[in-house]
Amino acid sequence: MRSYCLDEFVPGELERLAERLDGMKLSAGMETLYWLPVPQKLLTPLQKKHERECGPYVLALEILDESLRLELLVRARNRLRCDCVAYADHGLVHHMLRHLHNLLDELKITS
Repeated sequence: MRSYCLDEFVPGELERLAERLDGMKLSAGMETLYWLPVPQKLLTPLQKKHERECGPYVLALEILDESLRLELLVRARNRLRCDCVAYADHGLVHHMLRHLHNLLDELKITS
């Protein structure tokens, strides 16, 4: 699995992040897993075509003991297997990393 990991957080920082993500209603139904929505403008042509049946599209963000893991697989919330489920392209990876880092900056998480 391709993923982006950040580690060595100060105690309490990841709890603040989890509270913010819960407040944004991004919980995936499991305590430490969150769905980050993929902006419609960054979907591939196939994902746009399948959006009604398979979407919405998300990336998984997992909060671990002292680290974060952002999976770079674009998942379809309404279908497990489809050709539209694929790894994020460079543009989407850049956007989602910037979004994650902006969120950490807003929360003054410096690790």
